[in-house]
Amino acid sequence: MGAAFLYQFDTIDYFRFAMPRTFSCLFLVFFTTYSLCAQAPDVAGEFSSPLEIPIVLSGTFGELRSNHFHGGLDIKTQGRQGLNVLAAAPAYVSRIKISHYGYGKAIYLTHPNGMTTVYAHLKAFAPKIESYVKERQYQKESFEIELFPDESELTVEQGEVIAYSGNTGGSGGPHLHFEIRDRYQRPMNPLSYGMEVKDTQRPTLSKLMVYPLSPDAQVNQSAIPQELDLIPNPDGTFSAPALTAYGAIGFGIATVDRQDYAMNNNGIYKITTFINGTPNFEVVMDKFTFAETRYINRMIDYELYQKERERVQKLFIEPNNPLSIFPIQENQGMIELKEEQLSYNYLISVQDFAGNETKIQIPITAKKDSLVNPKRIDSTNYFVFPDQAQSIKEGKFDIYIPKGAFYEPQFLDISVSGDQLQLHHDYTPVHKNITLRYDVSAFAKADQEKMYLGRYQDDGDLSFVSSTIKDEKLTARTRVLGAYSFGFDRTAPEVSPENFKDGQWLSKYRYLKFKINDENTGIESYRATLNGSFILMEYDYKTDMLVHDFNDGKAQSGANDLKLVVTDRVGNSTTFEATIYRK
Repeated sequence: MGAAFLYQFDTIDYFRFAMPRTFSCLFLVFFTTYSLCAQAPDVAGEFSSPLEIPIVLSGTFGELRSNHFHGGLDIKTQGRQGLNVLAAAPAYVSRIKISHYGYGKAIYLTHPNGMTTVYAHLKAFAPKIESYVKERQYQKESFEIELFPDESELTVEQGEVIAYSGNTGGSGGPHLHFEIRDRYQRPMNPLSYGMEVKDTQRPTLSKLMVYPLSPDAQVNQSAIPQELDLIPNPDGTFSAPALTAYGAIGFGIATVDRQDYAMNNNGIYKITTFINGTPNFEVVMDKFTFAETRYINRMIDYELYQKERERVQKLFIEPNNPLSIFPIQENQGMIELKEEQLSYNYLISVQDFAGNETKIQIPITAKKDSLVNPKRIDSTNYFVFPDQAQSIKEGKFDIYIPKGAFYEPQFLDISVSGDQLQLHHDYTPVHKNITLRYDVSAFAKADQEKMYLGRYQDDGDLSFVSSTIKDEKLTARTRVLGAYSFGFDRTAPEVSPENFKDGQWLSKYRYLKFKINDENTGIESYRATLNGSFILMEYDYKTDMLVHDFNDGKAQSGANDLKLVVTDRVGNSTTFEATIYRK
């Protein structure tokens, strides 16, 4: 009962009472810093296209992605790899990063105006850069590497080939990910810098939501969020049915844009809302910071996304949302309806970068009525505030929730049944990592070494979460709620040669290929040698392929003793040995 009483306030109450003490101070610091940084020069038209083909997009700047805004343009490469990637302006290579995941092979150019362009998911670098990288990969004996060349080491001219397009890292298909960043490493919209994309199509809408926000708020006699019908008009605009509402309310929409020559559902550039013709809210995708990008989970209807896989963007600002993409935010985008029988016209304007526009008109009448669907709050044994840390112990699990892990005060449903922890549900977003610890003192040391914590997926499989063991505590950090337990991985990775066998002559082969796989916890590391000396191998986790290029010149004439050791994430390893021959 005490916990239930504690929660007798709503989002609006938290905004009004908590913000003046904490959030407003944080926002002031953030806004001041951002304003000072905004003095970086923005010179439109200074950059040329990074490809020699017309720009067709599979992803736009600021597009809503999982846990982040998209930081650049995804440019289609006609389904091919190996296209020339060009320097967008004179520059020096300031950073090179190669990783199995994320951007894959990526190159960063710093330009005379202090700005940076980024080219990612590359297949390979241009010869002089490739030679520079490979030399250092062999020095480090690692495929994954991050380098920061001096200004004088690798300089390039505008239009010079710096790399070749590919599909490395987390790419879902061949394309070039291209970014423009200012001197403070904030991603900027490349369409503002001369990147031309043909677009004659209006944005499309798939969902319109309304949210009662204050304790006394209601819409059509309901205190819970609800979907509204979208009624198409002959002129291409939309209308919604007339609403009766009271208190503070807000709206949200699911919307995408398509450019010409592509069927991809891309992101929107600008959304503006009006109350009786006066702007009250706007979101514009011109720039943002990487430090703020995870707040996308506060901006969207996260629960709806988890349930329906559709991102509804809220057109109002809730507490603990310091995003810098809202140039207009009157009353945080909310509509206050207090005087009964007054009529309001609420307009949503959705625009792409080319200026194509889709509008939604929503007539509203202020009226307080009896509630048919009141808001329900399910109380539990645990309640958290976003500005406080909390430690919880359930069974053999210790849970540490840091300050700032959640966006708003709420009850958490936490329980343990046997060895399974139910950590609330995944409809609630988590901003900072929660630490889970499981007591493994009852297990033998040999068993402890093969244990890991995992999260149950919808299909019932236990998915590995990076774990460590110290002082007989199995520890993992997570930003995803749900059901957790421990698992054992006693099975070593699978290793199989793809294009050769033991004792084979490979003189006419350029590549040495393996398939490696670990179905339980995944591949942690691999190391290959020829005649005892390290050889570089490139790993593509999407295809489970591990490849060595004989053009590296590490094989000797005649017999070569090959050894490959592959290790999974709990330390199981498989060793493959063979003798191969080269002329």
